[in-house]
Amino acid sequence: MGLALVAGLALVTGCTAEPVPVPPRDRGVPAGGFRLVSFDSCPEALRQLKTAARAYVGPWGFGSNGDIRTFGRAEQAEAPAAAGQADTAAKAAAPGYSGTNTHEAGADEPDLVKTDGKRIVTVSHGKLYVVDPATRRLTGELDLAPGADGYGGGEDGLLLQGDRALVLRRDGWAGMAKPAVPGGGAPADAPMPDGIVGPRLIMVDLSGAPKIIGEYRIDGSLVDARQVGTTVRVVVRSAPRLNFPHRERATDGQRTAANREIIDNATADDWLPRYEVTSGGRTSAGRVGCERVSRPAAYSGTSLVTVLSFDLGAATLGAGDPVTVVADGDTVYSNGPRLYVANDQRWRVLPMLTARNIAPDPKDETTEIYQFDISGAGAPRYVASASVPGWLVNQYAMSEWDGHLRVATTSGRTWGDKPNSTSGVYVLRADGTALTQVGKVTGLGKGERIYAVRFVGGTGYVVTFRQTDPLYTVDLRDPKAPKVSGELKINGYSAYLHPAGDGRLLGVGQEASDQGRVQGTQLSLFDVADPAKPTRIAQYHVKQGHSEAEFDPHAFLYWPAERLVVVPLTVYDTRLPSNVALALRVGDGGFTEVGAVDHRPGTGRPGDLAPIRRSLVVDGVLWTVSDAGLKATSLATMKTLGWLPTA
Repeated sequence: MGLALVAGLALVTGCTAEPVPVPPRDRGVPAGGFRLVSFDSCPEALRQLKTAARAYVGPWGFGSNGDIRTFGRAEQAEAPAAAGQADTAAKAAAPGYSGTNTHEAGADEPDLVKTDGKRIVTVSHGKLYVVDPATRRLTGELDLAPGADGYGGGEDGLLLQGDRALVLRRDGWAGMAKPAVPGGGAPADAPMPDGIVGPRLIMVDLSGAPKIIGEYRIDGSLVDARQVGTTVRVVVRSAPRLNFPHRERATDGQRTAANREIIDNATADDWLPRYEVTSGGRTSAGRVGCERVSRPAAYSGTSLVTVLSFDLGAATLGAGDPVTVVADGDTVYSNGPRLYVANDQRWRVLPMLTARNIAPDPKDETTEIYQFDISGAGAPRYVASASVPGWLVNQYAMSEWDGHLRVATTSGRTWGDKPNSTSGVYVLRADGTALTQVGKVTGLGKGERIYAVRFVGGTGYVVTFRQTDPLYTVDLRDPKAPKVSGELKINGYSAYLHPAGDGRLLGVGQEASDQGRVQGTQLSLFDVADPAKPTRIAQYHVKQGHSEAEFDPHAFLYWPAERLVVVPLTVYDTRLPSNVALALRVGDGGFTEVGAVDHRPGTGRPGDLAPIRRSLVVDGVLWTVSDAGLKATSLATMKTLGWLPTA
């Protein structure tokens, strides 16, 4: 439940169902704001966690405790004019290579492929591959899962620094059989596993033949990670390892009482995340210490968020120097010096309301945000927390600039015949001691929800959609008085926005009919030089097309030196889907098609085209990556230069 649950939920009238539980207030935490306080001792921590959890547990356990969910940057001193500057991530890249698409310069994000211009490293199907872009040869291959690996979901990601790569493998069920229920959850009657259930971090030495030099495992689910220099911050969410068995013949009251007894008998080892560190053939084990855990004034005790720190320049991964908060988290944003973890309360509140036949109210939807100082090399320092109405579409809904955090959210019901949703942008002063709301602009996209957000300097761009696509430009230069500068209404929507320089903004999303029915991938070029009069000056539409870039910005590539856009496409215009990477050049008046790249590892039939996932540029060569392999294509001629199979 995170930090707090609106007390009014327990006072809903006209409903005879059991009221929604409200976590007891911790009198040891000062009132006002979202102060965090460490527990005095392990017995006291366990007592308070149990008390909070007992108030929340029901006949079916913790309900949507989120444990099966897998979740899937540099300061600026002055306000640039709207989108008139090139993307900061592009500026940070070396002239000869593109890197991978990230939100902020100076804060790298895990992805399935990375390059430093000298090598390309990718992970696929449990293996790591190293490619020399100069010779276009595969120079290394490493099995990341020797022997029997645990069962888990989600794909691998990696980060790169010098001769070191850190591979982040998502949830795994170590030490137990593969779950038997659909969707990857644990069987209802399965015992809790003895081994660690959670992400596996693998440090790989790339100086010669790639080899594993260290591993780290921890209970929980990988939320996300960020790399600044040689330091990597990994955010993990976890829940108490409690097994609430289903009692077929019991009443709900009896089930709740039995589940509370299970909580009463739990130990600190059942609550706090355990970890294992392997280096040099030796494995050491431990768990997060009670002295490293802090709590807010109100909490459910059903989830913990831990921030780990690793130095890729060190000989081993170490214990991660954990910092843990009794809360939840599902979205991570960093501008380099600071790290933000956001907690969407809908995953806590809505299941409880549904179980009790209580209609949700927009006031019940809040997002809590934690700010950590990560400017040093040591453990993160918790700075402050805040709460804003509504929920975030993704990390691009947050941006820190000029000492202020801007957050775009949607509140209310977005479905049905009479949606009551609305969106807004909230400005919080981030002065290093607190997060305090100083301004807001609301009322955007009534009856719609946010599909895309991008903040560029003192301007915000917000796309909402239900039947048409309003693109709002928001003036944020005065943090105390943000205001909507302009609005553009067109059919369809953009799900990702990217600055393209010279007052231009790129959008990737879906075209739609007047009734809001989507009609295939579209790329839009917006002129936002005058924030009061945004216009779309070009559109490229692919009927029945879908692109991974619409929901994962890592799949989008913009190479400013060539004004080149590359997006993966799956087109369902035949019986079998066609998978390509589409390359377009952005001119002053619109798009020019450069070419399309496909990965045809098999017989050449349309169904053998492997979906392309990522694109990179290294020294004039476009590298495309799929689960089947990597292809090198000349940017000058769009002719194939090499194919490296990995499947």
